[in-house]
Amino acid sequence: MVTPLKPTRVRYQVLFLVFVNVVINYMDRSNLAVAASDISNEFQFTSVQMGLIFSAFSWTYLAFQIPGGIFVKRFSPRILYAVSLITWSLATVAQGFARGFATLFGLRMATGTFEAPAFPINNRVVSSWFPDNERASAIAIYTSGQFLGLAFLMPVLSSIQVQVGWRGLFVVTGLVGIVWGLVWYFFYRDPLKHTRANEAELEHIRKGGGILEQKTETKAGTKKFKWSDLAEVLSHRKLWGIYIGQFAVNSALWFFLTWFPKYLVDYRGMEFIKSGYWASVPYLAAFCGVLCSGFLSDYLVKRGISVAKARKRPIIIGLLVSTAIIGANYVNTPALIILCMSISFFGVGFASITWIFVSTLAPRHLIDVTGGVFNFIGQLSGIIVPSVIGYMVSDGNFAPALVFIALLGLAGACSYLFLVGSVERVKTHDELLTTGNG
Repeated sequence: MVTPLKPTRVRYQVLFLVFVNVVINYMDRSNLAVAASDISNEFQFTSVQMGLIFSAFSWTYLAFQIPGGIFVKRFSPRILYAVSLITWSLATVAQGFARGFATLFGLRMATGTFEAPAFPINNRVVSSWFPDNERASAIAIYTSGQFLGLAFLMPVLSSIQVQVGWRGLFVVTGLVGIVWGLVWYFFYRDPLKHTRANEAELEHIRKGGGILEQKTETKAGTKKFKWSDLAEVLSHRKLWGIYIGQFAVNSALWFFLTWFPKYLVDYRGMEFIKSGYWASVPYLAAFCGVLCSGFLSDYLVKRGISVAKARKRPIIIGLLVSTAIIGANYVNTPALIILCMSISFFGVGFASITWIFVSTLAPRHLIDVTGGVFNFIGQLSGIIVPSVIGYMVSDGNFAPALVFIALLGLAGACSYLFLVGSVERVKTHDELLTTGNG
């Protein structure tokens, strides 16, 4: 009797590579937040100017989301991610040589441009490498990179800045990304091209709903982008529910990625080095939240709980918990401020498996475009939130800004409650016509 071939576990090695990509991605988004107080002091920037600089990344990141989704359909993740990593890291190095508002604003825009394809690539890689019943956990793991990485990096980045200044901070973080871009290129392969993934693992992925064939389809060039594809993914209520929810999740995230360290130092009077350690605590809480959410969701699905309840409940609960940020307006001690922030950021992490709904709800042949639109609308928060906060705190009072973040979290929870509805893959208008005729 022939013993069945045991599946390899190459997909988890691939997941580790994606995890590190996400850590570096968010390191190069948040290094400005660490350097913000010194930069604003050196150049005498107002809070409004700092808000605009914080938002600069998202202007181009947003503009290139849909083109990024198109690029993901046409180019191998191996090549596209390597190019993206190396170019955004070069832009990060250049920020260390900024001479004022215009150069810093422009270089942050360049960083946003080159980071734009990153999360659509992440979603494509996970959709290719993981079956449906493992996908939420996989997304939770790589998403946790933005939280766990920053939890440990915040004190490190603060220490680097103390040693080499804010300019040196950008140079060091940029060089790390350049090296890792080369590592990705040498080690990543798509499932059907990976020599270490055996047929048993590929069959496990295929039977579980993994989309192995998208690499072949893309390389053959048989499926080209059409503007009707974009119109399609903008015409469904369910998809708008996840788009709005992503805006809400990202709103709280962008507060923590931009204004949070400056809030602790300039508005709460914490020492710079201590603020780096304090700031790491909410990131650890968010890391716990995203892991709890992903593994709980997959566990419930495996236990026979409906997909709607298993996937939606963590997101709705997490968005509601994120409103705890408002509690920081009513406490004064560092420990209690950080507690409120940690509870809120735990909620953000708990709600951060939202990408699962792209691969779950989107029409199968439009997952990449849907992912681009999803990230596009989510990243509107990266423009709106830092800029609005800059204006709101110009009088020295940060309390209204925290109320603003809490209200956005509440709106996101409502979008999942009332717009997403039942969790089932969206049928295109052509598919509905075909079904009706049949």
